[in-house]
Amino acid sequence: MDTSVKAQWLGHSAFKLVSPNDNTILIDPFLSQNPATPDEYKQQDEVDYILLTHGHEDHVGDTLEIAQNTGCKVATMVELSRLLVGKHGLSEDQAIEFNKGGTVDFDDFSVTMVSANHSSSFKGDYAGDPAGLVITFDNDITFYHLGDTNIFYDLELYGELYEPDIIAVPMGDHYTMGPEEAAMACELIEADYAVPIHYGTFPVLTGDPKVFKEETEDCCDTEVWIPKAGENFLG
Repeated sequence: MDTSVKAQWLGHSAFKLVSPNDNTILIDPFLSQNPATPDEYKQQDEVDYILLTHGHEDHVGDTLEIAQNTGCKVATMVELSRLLVGKHGLSEDQAIEFNKGGTVDFDDFSVTMVSANHSSSFKGDYAGDPAGLVITFDNDITFYHLGDTNIFYDLELYGELYEPDIIAVPMGDHYTMGPEEAAMACELIEADYAVPIHYGTFPVLTGDPKVFKEETEDCCDTEVWIPKAGENFLG
């Protein structure tokens, strides 16, 4: 793929993206307590932005510690953002709240929040709706992180609207889609490439990425990449 974006899967639903202008972006940075994240990546010292799909602790992860240590911006759903600021010590100056359908522009990329079919809370408090995040890099690729979700027909619309090049698709089952349902989600979106996420971290997440790859590539033209945790799959 012809892109200046760098991308690394850090295990579970966590990603590190580096934009063409060298902005470092973490998505759902569940790292220090993540058994799938290699030790050398559990601490992140140079971060410009954190993007959160929803409030569950296996997604918020190390957000507060990283934000305090780096001064990065944290962008997420309104209610989760206000919860992190109001009860958990995130600096208001670092918080960026937005909502579904909204787009926030940064240096050389933008983030659009879309729906996900799931739930959201943080440390027992309601954290607003869950979301997916469409990250569009200026004059470059579009990366769509579906968050935690079930299948729903809006995914087809998002594929038409945003034409993502790469999608990160939860397929571990139990809390999200399993492999077969996730493959159908890929068929709706019609991205060029898909990366399976939210599997294997804990015993209950039994979805097999190889089954996901087989089912997806049987039903549509999306090619499935299966990186190892810590592996760069772009750049």
